[in-house]
Amino acid sequence: MKLGLDLFSLRSQNWSAFELLDYSAKLGVQVAHFSEPRFLGSLDSSHLDQVKAHADRLGLELEVGFASICETSQRFEPEQGTPVEQLRRMFQVAHRLGSPIVRCFLGNSKDREGPIPIDQHIENTITSCKAVRSEALDLGLKIAVEHHAGDLQSHQLRMLIEEAGPEYVGALYDAGNAAWTLEDPLLALETLAPYVLTSGIRDSAIWEVPEGAAVQWVPMGAGNVDIDRVARRYAELCPDKVFSLEIINTRTPRIFAYWNEAFWEHYRDVPARIFTHFLRRARSGSPYESVPAGPPDAPLASPAFKQFLVDQERRDVEQAVDYSRNKLGFSCG
Repeated sequence: MKLGLDLFSLRSQNWSAFELLDYSAKLGVQVAHFSEPRFLGSLDSSHLDQVKAHADRLGLELEVGFASICETSQRFEPEQGTPVEQLRRMFQVAHRLGSPIVRCFLGNSKDREGPIPIDQHIENTITSCKAVRSEALDLGLKIAVEHHAGDLQSHQLRMLIEEAGPEYVGALYDAGNAAWTLEDPLLALETLAPYVLTSGIRDSAIWEVPEGAAVQWVPMGAGNVDIDRVARRYAELCPDKVFSLEIINTRTPRIFAYWNEAFWEHYRDVPARIFTHFLRRARSGSPYESVPAGPPDAPLASPAFKQFLVDQERRDVEQAVDYSRNKLGFSCG
């Protein structure tokens, strides 16, 4: 199985596409995932050809993606064109770079809270996919829809894929985002496995708080979602897919206040079986406190503290690659 790196993991470095590829090769991963066009620097054909040539010299395979394809989502970027226009543009980028997939998503948890029901957002996402079916098939590409930042549970993403058409639509399985949608990451993997095209892997700590539960993304091996078992099951269920690290170690937890009745106004679609799995994880956890404090006497807004976070980002990525190599058994280049 190939080990990949989602370059969002290095979002604060302000590096060019070539520097991101050099660093990925230095780490020994096999696949570099440009999850957002900004990391490529330009979508101009000549620039993309240079990026592809550089990746080839380094022995790296490429994956590409962009943001929302749901025009009613709060995360949709209308200034970039319609969902169809954005998908078609990224199909051409993927084709030029040799990426087998184009990653995208519906939105985030705020789409559960607005006036438009989540089911309508799902239907709009399906419509966007169906509108480009022929182009995807002609180019031999697949749309990898991510369950993103608390928008969809895995059963909803699976339904979206099946309704749109699994011959050209699949899933980007994200272990961290599963925890942000009241799911056990392992259960989410087993639900999505038949349709997984690629992944975004990070560890999570889940524990009980008086309001409900706290979820924090943490260094690999520091959580309580059994990330080692997740990795083993991924290798069993998706052996020909990329195990791609997307490292986002948050400094504060996200609180899910499910003991407040009003919370469930936005989560009525959550099946009891899924929630009970999540609840077991929460009850097995304890507060995560091992967050680096930063340089001594440096205010949060100071250049020294900002530089500390930039440096910490690289340390987090290197720790995750090392953990994947030495603890999970991935063979890096």
